[in-house]
Amino acid sequence: MRPSPVVELAGVRVSYGGAPVLDVPALGVHEGEILVVVGPNGSGKSTLLRVAGLLERPSQGVVRFRGRPTDAAHSLAERRRMATVFQHPLLADMTVAENVALGLSFRGRTDDRGARVERWLERLAIAPLRSQRARTLSGGQAQRVALARALVLEPEVLLLDEPFAGLDAPSRADLLPEVAAILRHDRVTTMLVTHDRGEAQALGDRVAVLMAGRIAQLDETARVFHAPASETVARFIGVETLMTGRVLARDAGVTVVEVAGRKLEIAALADVGEDVRLGLRPEDVTLLLATEAAPLSSARNYLAGTIVRVTPSTPAIRVVVDVGFPLVATVTARSVAELGLVEGARVIAAFKASAAHLIGPD
Repeated sequence: MRPSPVVELAGVRVSYGGAPVLDVPALGVHEGEILVVVGPNGSGKSTLLRVAGLLERPSQGVVRFRGRPTDAAHSLAERRRMATVFQHPLLADMTVAENVALGLSFRGRTDDRGARVERWLERLAIAPLRSQRARTLSGGQAQRVALARALVLEPEVLLLDEPFAGLDAPSRADLLPEVAAILRHDRVTTMLVTHDRGEAQALGDRVAVLMAGRIAQLDETARVFHAPASETVARFIGVETLMTGRVLARDAGVTVVEVAGRKLEIAALADVGEDVRLGLRPEDVTLLLATEAAPLSSARNYLAGTIVRVTPSTPAIRVVVDVGFPLVATVTARSVAELGLVEGARVIAAFKASAAHLIGPD
């Protein structure tokens, strides 16, 4: 049996001026796990984090810390067992080393303070900046200082509120994997909120998808991204091809579904005669020129079609193919140039049976 969560929300509701902004029947973060709450802007993510961190009292419900309900009389003591990092780092006009030590000073922890600070300066690659004033730091450097200041406290729970959102792309690309490695190596119990799907995939052991203040799906990260519970979740996590079809046959774990007159093989169970909704992520689709022979691969589906739209994007180019229904693929700029993928070109869209998944109703 899994132990009780370190922090647990039960029946939590938050309203502002009578308008509900958060309604979470149950959510908890367990010892050593990274729970990512992902959702669009305005979905209530930051409110949820403030409630979990005892920085805001819910209108209804209870927040438990290690199984015990929290209350106003004891919330300060419990907050001191946590640490929070915000999107915009709030640093004092001190040196980097003094900023990292600040939380230890506030909490009266003087034992080995210098060694603790130095360790985290090294781990977050800011040791050369130890004597530099905070106001001279770049955004990425300042966020590293804020993370070091939180982690030096050895918090029982680390709360991260969009910590990478304010960084430029190179700083974000450098910092995100470093933070992921530290959290996993040290088994830091973490709740992170973000609007970025890539961050959720890179960091989360579990992911909660928050839509309009409610949890639309909560599961292991791979299941959320490869088996979204609803069309709303599917669209948010990046499923761009949504299809409606009817099951024709099922054999040996492969289900044959007819979509717009095309027969697709999918690795999902459904009953013959059932109408189903399917989703397909663009990165799971491979495009070949119609003149090419199909390569040896594990793909079970090869659909001939015509490119109807090519849209530059980052980091890949979005290509829409009419195969009897609109099918979206993402392709590198190099492949677009080499294959001559332009509007009107005839191509084959290929994908594995395991790439297409059933999507439940909203």
